[in-house]
Amino acid sequence: MALIPQEIISGFCEHFGTTANPDIYRAPGRVNLIGEHTDYNLGFVFPIALEMACYVAIAPAEHGSLRIYSHDWSDEASVPVAFIADAKASGEWSDYVIGVAHELTKLGILVRAANVWIASEVPAGSGLSSSAALEVSTALALLGSRSIEPVELARVAQRAETQFVGMPCGIMDQYTSVFGREHAAIQIDCRSLEHQYVRLPDSVSIVAVNSNVKHELGTSAYRERVAECQEAVAAIKQLNGDVKSLRDVSLSFFQEIQESIPLVPRKRARHVISDSQRVLDFAAASRANDLDEMGRLFVASHRSMQYDYEITCEEIDFLVDTAIKLPGVYGARMTGGGFGGCTVNLVAPGQMSHFQERLDSAYRQRFGLAPAFYDCVPARGAGRVDLPVSSTRA
Repeated sequence: MALIPQEIISGFCEHFGTTANPDIYRAPGRVNLIGEHTDYNLGFVFPIALEMACYVAIAPAEHGSLRIYSHDWSDEASVPVAFIADAKASGEWSDYVIGVAHELTKLGILVRAANVWIASEVPAGSGLSSSAALEVSTALALLGSRSIEPVELARVAQRAETQFVGMPCGIMDQYTSVFGREHAAIQIDCRSLEHQYVRLPDSVSIVAVNSNVKHELGTSAYRERVAECQEAVAAIKQLNGDVKSLRDVSLSFFQEIQESIPLVPRKRARHVISDSQRVLDFAAASRANDLDEMGRLFVASHRSMQYDYEITCEEIDFLVDTAIKLPGVYGARMTGGGFGGCTVNLVAPGQMSHFQERLDSAYRQRFGLAPAFYDCVPARGAGRVDLPVSSTRA
């Protein structure tokens, strides 16, 4: 759904029984074009922020708590602000909100009692980073007029997920939600936390295709991959003591010493190191308007995730294998954590209708599921929503 400010204000006022106008903040989801599972290995990634966003409406309250309502879950949670510093994760959706409040409190930032109303356009479980959009929009809402450095905003949101929720993710999702820019992808160096904006060719459309499956293996396997990469680093460190992460390992050095790494960590490292290099190659191809090379890198990245990182699944592989045979498709790959979610596709604009019709038909026939298609247009990063006069309530 596409949310408009008046709907958000009406939803807020109806739920909390107030006529007080809330402030509204938004933070976008993201699709990563290339460089998967490289962020927590301090490598390179190449995402875009999306027009789809999470919205948080907030107004101060006198009840002494954060009273949090999710429009998407039709559920409410509440925590006294005096207890936020000692809060623990409960395994519910509200952990992402309370986790942000917890991390702000740890920085000495006072979290005030408030009513908080949340709605998101980013589909959960799709690999388009609904959690980071929620974390970043929540952080902005709780901060209000108080300022924070953009990189620190991303760090706060990331820590809410890694330290409070307990998912060992890298910083790409939150960083992209903060730093998104229209018409451009972001080449992020996850070690230095510096970035470059890279304009994408006008002659290609980016389409995410949601498989509408999310296998439960995803969460546990994510943690396993993090650990396996650490095993690879430990093995490589025996040969080069300067290596602290897979970012420190060149592809040529890895090829020389890979036989000394146990098989499974070796495969994981090969994916991470090669996909980080593919980010740099993809950025160069994008600047050169070389769509064929961009597509080749997409497919190479997918095969690396399929066979070396082993995070794809039958539905995702089918979507990729079917898409790359269609006219006007330069390349396709899985995007996101894995085991379901979305593929991302480079499609000639004139072939968009044919692409959707053929892929939709084939996927329905094979799996009995309807895929969802999202036109991915690079969008601006998170911020406050400026309300038109007509959207305010008396």
